[in-house]
Order: sequence, then C-alpha cells, then structure tokens
Amino acid sequence: MTEPILIAEGLEKSFFGVQVLRGVGLTLYPGEVHGLIGENGAGKSTFMKILAGVYERDAGTIRLAGEEVDFQHPVQAARAGLATVFQEFNLLPERTVAENVFVGREPKRGGFVDRKAMVRKTRELLADLGIDSIEADAPVRSLSVAEQQIVEIVKALSTDARVIQMDEPTAALADHEVELLYAIVRRLQERGVAIIYVSHRLKEIFDLCDSITVLKDGALVSTGPASELDTDELVRRMVGRPIEAYYPDPEPGTELGEPRLVLRGVGNAYVDGVDLELRAGEIVGVAGLQGSGRTELVEGVFGITPFTRGQILLDGAEITITSARRAVQKGFALITEDRKAQGLALNQSVLDNALLVIRSVFARRTRTVRRELPGVLSSLEVVFRGVDQEVQYLSGGNQQKVVLAKWLATAPRVVLLDEPTRGIDVGAKVAVYRLMRRLAKEGVAILMISSELPEVIGMSDRIVVMHDGRASAELPARSDEATILTAATGSVSAIDLVGGAE
Repeated sequence: MTEPILIAEGLEKSFFGVQVLRGVGLTLYPGEVHGLIGENGAGKSTFMKILAGVYERDAGTIRLAGEEVDFQHPVQAARAGLATVFQEFNLLPERTVAENVFVGREPKRGGFVDRKAMVRKTRELLADLGIDSIEADAPVRSLSVAEQQIVEIVKALSTDARVIQMDEPTAALADHEVELLYAIVRRLQERGVAIIYVSHRLKEIFDLCDSITVLKDGALVSTGPASELDTDELVRRMVGRPIEAYYPDPEPGTELGEPRLVLRGVGNAYVDGVDLELRAGEIVGVAGLQGSGRTELVEGVFGITPFTRGQILLDGAEITITSARRAVQKGFALITEDRKAQGLALNQSVLDNALLVIRSVFARRTRTVRRELPGVLSSLEVVFRGVDQEVQYLSGGNQQKVVLAKWLATAPRVVLLDEPTRGIDVGAKVAVYRLMRRLAKEGVAILMISSELPEVIGMSDRIVVMHDGRASAELPARSDEATILTAATGSVSAIDLVGGAE
C-alpha cells in the first residue's frame, strides 16, 4: 500500500487566549485531492497556514514524506516540498512570469542571474501543465486572474512540490477558467502531486476530491472518502444542522409594489438598449456569461460608468445619475463583487467600515446610525469581538455582512448585489438570502447578479439574461438552467424566449 506523503495529527492553535484549532489532523496520499471544508471561521485557513509555516502550532505533529517537520516560514515549507497557493496572490506585477516563478531562487551563471535558463525552465513547467497561452517573459500585470493563478501553481511546482495547498482557487475565476483549473489539478494528480483543496463551492469538492475533511468551530467533524457523502450530508456536517430551505421562500406578507426602478433603452460604452423594470419588493436576478455586461449594467445604474443614453425612472420620476454619490443620495446601494478591494477598508474597524457611506454622504445622520448600528450587526448575526475589531481579522462571511450593514445603514430603496455570496460559506450564504427576503418584504427592490445559476433560479422572482451588452431575455422564476444558458450564449432570440415564457 502507498505510504502517506503527509500526516498531520492533533494540531492546536490559540490567538489571544481563544482556541481556534482543537486537535485537527488529516492524512494525505500521493496523487490524492483532499477537500478541506467548513464554514468561515471553522479553522481551515489556520490549519493550512500551520502546514505552510505561516503560523507556529501550539501542539501536534506534522510528518512530510515520513519525516517530522516544523516549518517556520512558507519558503522553508516550499523547499521541503509543501507549497501553498493562497487566495490572495503573492506576485510582483511589474516582473515577468519567469521572474515571479523563481523569485528568490534565480538560477545563476558566473555569479549573475541566468535569465535564459530561468525563461527556459518556466516554459518547461508551463508545458508540463499543458499551458500554451502564457509567455514566460510576459509581465504578470498583463495576465488575467486565471493566468496569475496558473503562475502561482507553476511557482509551487518549480520547488518540486509533492504537496500543494490550494485556498479557494476558483473564487475569482469565470466558468471557462474553472475548467482549465480542473484540468491542471487532474494533471498534477497524474504526476503524483497531492493536493489539499479548499473551496466553498461544493460542486468542485465533489468533482475533484477523493477524500473530504470537514471542520467546524476549529474541531474535526469527519474525514473520509468523498464517495460516502452527498451534498445534503456535507452541508449538515458543516453547519451542524440540516438546511431545509437552502433558498428560502419569500417571507409571509411580501407583496410586489409599483415599479421602483425602470430603465428605458439605457446604454453607454459597455451596454446598449437595455430595458428593465424592477418593482418594490421584487428580486430580479441577472444572469449571463463573463463579459456579457452584467456588472457594467449595475455600474451604469449606480453612476460608476454613467449611462449616456436612455432614461432612468425611480418611483415614476425620471432621474439622472452621474456619480456614485448621486446614486446613494437617491437611495441606491451597491454591494460590489470584490468586497476586499472595493467594499471594505480592511485595516479599519467594524464600526468605521459600517459608517463609511453615512459619514461621506449623510454626515448629519452619523450619530443616529451609530446608535442603531449594534442592532443592525446583531440582526445580520455578525460574529466579531467588538465594533473596534479590524475587519481584516473577520472571516469572509462576516466581512460580507459588514458590507451589507454599511449599506443597510443608508435605508436604501434599491439594492444592487453583484455576486453577493462569492467566497462565503454555506451558513453565511443562507444568512444573505434571508436578508434579501427580509428587505423584499420591507419593500426594497433588489437587482442581483450571480454566476451561480442555482442561486439565480432559487432567489429570483424574474430573471434577466445579459448577452453581448444587451438584455437578451427576460424569464420567469424557476426557469431551468438550460433555458438561461441558451439565452446567455445568444442561441435563441429574446423574443422567442420571452414569448415562450409567457
């Protein structure tokens, strides 16, 4: 029988007297993809960082290829054969792919860096993964997110890694880029590389993983073959209870009101001729492929890239939105796709983040909102030590809830959600869905963009499909994925689809 490449046993870790990891371990074999899952705050990142040498463990043992190890730095771990591809890339954008792959380990010749050897070796590593779309001498800043992800993996392979940890590797990838990552993972498997794979996307876990370890509240819930689990059981183990309604039904008493937001033939450099009606108390989902104009549509509504033609009506009155500030003043809220880069000031406190919009747009209301804020955070079930805690130390799900609190403080009439549950765990997703239902009951109009079709189908009262900068179809609630994808690829005209939906 094949010997394990990695055995971690009894790992424990505390921060400031709070134990975040309690006796956690796993066994990993060559060529195995091992899923590590759990809600935000379950201990996954702490476990991975201990293996990588970022954190020092309080107790437990780690054996790599039969030898006990105690890494003090990720570089030390990588040199021993355990590399980590973190969710936040560690690349130098102004340097080339080859320079990033061999940073700190540049091949030398005659005391000088051998750039030709560095480029040649990088090309060989890319070829081994079947990648022909990335040039070894291209600057990293010119690469897409998916290509930068590949560079991180190539960097790990350049150290002859026998174990690679991948932390949410598809969080920022489009669907076709996810398929490329799948192919790379399988190629690594064939070469005998063992992979610890962390993802909130359960489909990926079942698609790729041979074994699954579940963590909850810093403790081990279970570890075993993926074939012995299904989605329902996995969710139950993660959250400690069955989720009867993953996508909750509208709250009793929810009624659709008059049209709140109406777009008539709006367009700019990115979208054109879009007609859309959004009623008070309604959730309209926006589907479409990457680059279809989904995000550009809400950015136009919010005044980030203002519409240059067409009309915007709010509660029956025509308005002009030329800036985000103007949109907020009119009662719009935008929860952006990238909460860390666009939604939060990570080194500021929960309180300061929650008051960001109020202080800048409605300064006179700051004192009132500050008094109400604890109740808002409580209603969102934000887990934190106090309002003075820096947001960067919260889990992804709790960070997203702080973003929501920031906008709820403005009492919006229209909420624009761009990928509202990307990168957060199952329990946090359900909390966001329940908030959406609650806002709808209160008469707020919601426009939600999502790349996850089950989410669009499960949460939308109507579905608008974008294709090539235009609204290619409007579909009823509970439309099937095939119909949505047909509209998203432009295979059927909008007239045919809308007509078929009636």
